[in-house]
Amino acid sequence: MSRWRGFESFLELLTLDGPSGHEHRTAERLGEWFRAEGLEVETDPLGNVLARYRGEGGGRPVVLVAVHMDEIGLMVRDIEPGGFLRVVPIGGVDPRTLVSAEVTVHGRRDLPGVVGAKPPHLSTPEERKKAVPLDDLFVDLGMAEEAVRREVRPGDAVTVRRQPVRLLGEVAAGKSVDNRASAAAVFECLQILRTRRIAADVVFAATVQEEVGVRGAAVAAYRVRPDVGAAVDVCHARSPGISGDRTVQMGGGPAVQFGPNIHPALFRKLAEIARAAGVSWQLLVGQGATGTDARIIQLTREGIPTAALGIPIRYMHTSVETVDYRDIRETGRLLAEWIAALDRPFVEGLTCFLND
Repeated sequence: MSRWRGFESFLELLTLDGPSGHEHRTAERLGEWFRAEGLEVETDPLGNVLARYRGEGGGRPVVLVAVHMDEIGLMVRDIEPGGFLRVVPIGGVDPRTLVSAEVTVHGRRDLPGVVGAKPPHLSTPEERKKAVPLDDLFVDLGMAEEAVRREVRPGDAVTVRRQPVRLLGEVAAGKSVDNRASAAAVFECLQILRTRRIAADVVFAATVQEEVGVRGAAVAAYRVRPDVGAAVDVCHARSPGISGDRTVQMGGGPAVQFGPNIHPALFRKLAEIARAAGVSWQLLVGQGATGTDARIIQLTREGIPTAALGIPIRYMHTSVETVDYRDIRETGRLLAEWIAALDRPFVEGLTCFLND
């Protein structure tokens, strides 16, 4: 059974296809790595992978750490004459990124294809000024229509075919950095937790269907019924033309999020621990829901005190999402230090805080 190998395992994660509703390949690999770390692993009926790390002592609180493992993708809508496939989005797909992309159609077997569109020579001047809408794009498998109809059905998933690229140092670009980066942070966290004595049980949930409505996290939070929850996801990093209070600096460490979605005492604990441990971190303020699994964890059952961490990436929801692995490693370190600081008195004090 293979074990987590840091940056190299992260690059391997980026090669796995797993659009919302079709996460089984990613789930299998994550389950294998969790078992290699000695965790108790189960898969719930929706497909979430739940890996339990047990602490020491009695009366231990339960902490849920959610990292979604699905990626955006496409789905076959129709097979047109000539064997061309029309597709619809799974999650927040930007059609501007799809023209000329290489894809894999997950039919009865995996089939390579390309995304085609009307060439500029045959387009009107007005058409050339605008991004091609998804309805005008098609997937070409280079196969006769009869063969396509044997292998592909409406409803089959389609993913962008892209090998990760290692840039300078530990910077990498590829598809599905959102949110395999956070899965990597969890395994970096586990390397530290193994050296600590902790007074809580932690359930790491690799959740499904976040990109289509945080569905997996709703099921996981309801099933686990944690005392405290946290979501680890990606957030927007600054790049040319993009700045402001909704972005943070890539290479500056994890973003600790704060706002109505976040329990104030959990935010303060994360900030306090980051300062004490010398972890580089950044503040990210949101006036409403975070747009992560934290949104639904907070609202499950009677309400769950929730925190959220963000890993800065550039070019979100493209096939060249870019991340600095140092941010992933620092996110794992902060998560481990935070978990190690949680115990029953602190968790019970969260209710007292709300009553004050």
